[in-house]
Amino acid sequence: MIDFLSGVHAVDLILVIVAAEIIAITLYWHVTRRGISPRELLPNLVAGALLLLALRLSLSDYSWPWYTACLALAGVANVADLRQRWR
Repeated sequence: MIDFLSGVHAVDLILVIVAAEIIAITLYWHVTRRGISPRELLPNLVAGALLLLALRLSLSDYSWPWYTACLALAGVANVADLRQRWR
């Protein structure tokens, strides 16, 4: 039996869930204008998705520049999120 939820496949499933979360939150906000604005939430979700992508690339034996670039971009997204929230 193939264990689908191990290693790379588990990360793929989580990335799909994060993408669905982004789409659902954006649609809900555009329809109701209630909840968290996608503009405010997007940097946080992008940072998390990039961290997951870095993990996926690492588990798939990609060379280190690829997942290092994802980690660096996640850091940039995190700084953007912090700058947006800092008051």
